[in-house]
Amino acid sequence: MTRTVAQVIVDGLADLGVGRVFGVVGDALNPLTDAIRTTENIDWTGFRHEEAAAFAAGARAQLSGELAVCMGTVGPGSVHLLNGLYDAAKSGAPVLAICGQVPLSEMGGDYFQEVDNDLLFRDVAVYRATVTSPSQMPRLLESAVRAAVTGRGVAVLTVPGDLGDQEVEEDRPTRFALPRPAVTRPDDPALAEAAEVIARGSRVTLLVGRGAREAREEVLRAAELLSAPMVLTLKGKEGFEDDNPYEVGQTGLIGNPAAAHAMDSCDTLIMLGTDFPYRDWYPEDCRIVQIDTREEHLGRRVPVDVGLAGDVGATLRALLPLLAPVPSRSSHLDEARERYADWQTAQADLADPAHDKRLLGRVRAMFDNREADIRPEALAAAVDRHAADDAIFTSDTGMATVWLSRLVRMRGTRRLIGSYNLGSMANAMPQAIGAQLWAPDRQVVAFCGDGGLGMLLGDLMTIRSERLPVKLVVFDNRRLGMVKLEQEQAGLPEFGTVLDNPDFAAVAEALGLTGIRVTAPGELDEAVRKALAVPGPVLLDVLTNPSEVAVPGKPTVSQGWGFAIAKIKENLPSGAG
Repeated sequence: MTRTVAQVIVDGLADLGVGRVFGVVGDALNPLTDAIRTTENIDWTGFRHEEAAAFAAGARAQLSGELAVCMGTVGPGSVHLLNGLYDAAKSGAPVLAICGQVPLSEMGGDYFQEVDNDLLFRDVAVYRATVTSPSQMPRLLESAVRAAVTGRGVAVLTVPGDLGDQEVEEDRPTRFALPRPAVTRPDDPALAEAAEVIARGSRVTLLVGRGAREAREEVLRAAELLSAPMVLTLKGKEGFEDDNPYEVGQTGLIGNPAAAHAMDSCDTLIMLGTDFPYRDWYPEDCRIVQIDTREEHLGRRVPVDVGLAGDVGATLRALLPLLAPVPSRSSHLDEARERYADWQTAQADLADPAHDKRLLGRVRAMFDNREADIRPEALAAAVDRHAADDAIFTSDTGMATVWLSRLVRMRGTRRLIGSYNLGSMANAMPQAIGAQLWAPDRQVVAFCGDGGLGMLLGDLMTIRSERLPVKLVVFDNRRLGMVKLEQEQAGLPEFGTVLDNPDFAAVAEALGLTGIRVTAPGELDEAVRKALAVPGPVLLDVLTNPSEVAVPGKPTVSQGWGFAIAKIKENLPSGAG
């Protein structure tokens, strides 16, 4: 029995174990969605916006390490996928996007809704192809899947509206033949060169990213042997934050003084599985050894003395026997850890809901919290206390990520994803949907900015219709908080960042979710506990302080001066100055 093009695609995905496709239905996709409807072992999840569907697919791919699939119909439907697909591409997530197209006979004639998908996805996709004949199937599907998986990126397969229901004459089963990832390490001379560089250092610091996650034991052994403080990237929190006597948190704008000092004061930096992009935060006059599986990452951000292309775990297992411990290095580690402990104590004090009732807190509140709003640090800390040890966290780009990075610990088997390479708004809620569909029995907590949530608010209805027990924690500061902070640090008065928000909890209730609104610090802890314990989906709307300042790890004089000037301008009468 022959099958249609659509059925060949859907059967191939089901055989591959994809299990679920995310998207918005539309005319060009009708043959495909109908094939999903009638095929076992694969389900359809309909979204209200294709961007949310693409974010959800990217989240599923990041968490599982396996192929995820989203769909968008002809023209605008495919365009809407683009932002979520960019996020997947920059996160190295294998995602297949199946896009509709105008009828084959109309292509190139400026037909209604026609968009050049090859041009549209050229920058984001590792593979692009348009099915122009049924005889190309399943070959094009196999090529698209292999490209997404082996290239750890996005593949786009376009299906014109009049081809999906055409029969494939020479039908055969799909054969993907996906290779197992190779585990490689550098050759012995390169390792010896790296060992010689490291041996010359007396103050060694490790900068550890997500690419080292599978090498926890080897990384900890390196830190022990070298008495090295371990600075984590945001994506390195997962896997290295729990039970780690060498960890000193993050560097960069979201980081802390201890991590900044560990970087600036070292004479040797070892980068493990990270492509940390912020050049201003790297040390100067420092020897650098970098280990990464991707050769193009070596020396891309900062010049390195030795670049080792290979798996972090395999490379360290070969390198560690070449290194000798140097006890005198311990002062560097001890100093960094002491600074980190002091900073953590200060953060814990600020996160205490009673902070503004104490003397120093009352003085500070006169300047930065006159309305006695809830401090966002207190909200993040409360979520950390009450969330499960196997919770999956997502976070919106901006201040929500800052508070998560500083106050939420990735203990146990917690997972963390966000738009940490693309830096998109509105990612946390749809990524939480993808996470919950991937792990229906685990707690999923989204740290949502009010700006981000408002941008894709419609997919709260997807949470309701799919009956997903997602917990949405909204940092409702009525601002585009990170933009406000950037303006003020540059000496500009706040402009265009104020948000006229609804009562998000009431909106959630109207849509069939449990809504909880918190306006007073004394209500916070119990509200968070209740929100995380209630069965089913919950939106926790917490009115947080819009004037809260996240001080970077090493604030500059220009930033402080700019902030002071901005505050003066903000308090001038309208039209003055």
